[in-house]
Amino acid sequence: MNYWPLIGILMVVAGFALRLNPMLVVTASALVTGLIAGMEPVTVIATFGKAFNDNRVIAIVWIVLPVIGSLERFGLQQRAADLVRSFKGATLARLLIAYLAYRQAISAVGLHSTAGHAQTVRPLVAPMALAAAEREHGLLDDTQADAVNAMAAATDNVGLFFGEDIFIAIGSIVLIQQTLATYGYELTPIELAVWAIPTALAAFLVHAVRIRLFSARLRRTAR
Repeated sequence: MNYWPLIGILMVVAGFALRLNPMLVVTASALVTGLIAGMEPVTVIATFGKAFNDNRVIAIVWIVLPVIGSLERFGLQQRAADLVRSFKGATLARLLIAYLAYRQAISAVGLHSTAGHAQTVRPLVAPMALAAAEREHGLLDDTQADAVNAMAAATDNVGLFFGEDIFIAIGSIVLIQQTLATYGYELTPIELAVWAIPTALAAFLVHAVRIRLFSARLRRTAR
């Protein structure tokens, strides 16, 4: 077995440790890995192009960003916060747990690009979470506000990561299927998706508890 292509991983680690441009680091490591593995330069570049074409939906984020920026300029975050303040029963824990359920549900049916950090967390979920936390616990300092924003972002990550594997037409399912096939385990995508459901439910329960504990800790430290 040829281990030399693993040099690309060391390049990524070294590049990130030196705080170089992540895009250049990843691109250079991929080129080096392909060349060391015996691929022709043209083949390596063609592989880059195919990967970009297969994942072109990611470019939707760059289309959404100007729209989000314009909405924020005209007070989207303030209106989202005011909406939460108008609900008497709105709490930080209830809001984030509801968003976690929503994120997992839409990811499970393949709509994982309809929400995310740029599309929903920054303009909507984070300001709503801050408003709910201040309504429930009082004024927050900068450190506590950053912690609330981080928990909102983490909630999106958990919902997406464990929800998308329930959807059969996604790259992670294909990767798992091919990896297991190399060891003699022939499974269909639907079988893998079904067994991803218990994991998603467990992740939901664990993170819901984390949100509750975070809210309780915030209650003790808030002014």
